[in-house]
Amino acid sequence: MVFGAFAYLVTFVLAALAIYVLVGAAVDWGQVRLDDIRYGRPRTTHIEGYVGHPNEVIGRPTRFIGLNLDRQVVVLELPGGDPTQTRSLPGPYLFGADEDLTPVLLSLRDMDRDDLPDLIINVRNEQIVYLNRDGSFRLPTGEEQHLLEQEPVP
Repeated sequence: MVFGAFAYLVTFVLAALAIYVLVGAAVDWGQVRLDDIRYGRPRTTHIEGYVGHPNEVIGRPTRFIGLNLDRQVVVLELPGGDPTQTRSLPGPYLFGADEDLTPVLLSLRDMDRDDLPDLIINVRNEQIVYLNRDGSFRLPTGEEQHLLEQEPVP
C-alpha cells in the first residue's frame, strides 16, 4: 500500500516537472516568435527625433536604426533623415546563447542636462549612453561617466 502511494507521488512529481518544462519551452518559443514580428531578423528597431544636428535645418528629424547583427550592436544615424550622411555607432558585442535574437531598444533623453537629447541603447536591461556633442554622438569619458552615475535624471 505504501509503495503504491509512493509510486503515485513520484508519477505526479514527474508529470508536474514535464508540464513545467513544456510550458517553459512554449513560452520561450512564443517570445521568440513575438520578437520576430516586432523586430524582425536581424533584430532591428528605429526612432526619430530632433537632436540639434545641422542636417535637421530642413525640418526633418534625425533617424536612428538599431541593429543586432550576429551579436554585434550597431546604430545607424541618418542626420535629418539624409541617407547620404549616414553615420555608424558601434555598440557592444553580445555574449551567450541566442543573443543574436536580443532586441536593441533606442531612446533619446538628455542625460547630462545640456539641453541636447543623448542616445540611449538598451540591451538586456543594460543602458549604454552616447552623449550628443558637437553635432555627433560619442561614448562618455571616464569623468563624464562618473558625473552621469552621480546625478539621477528625472
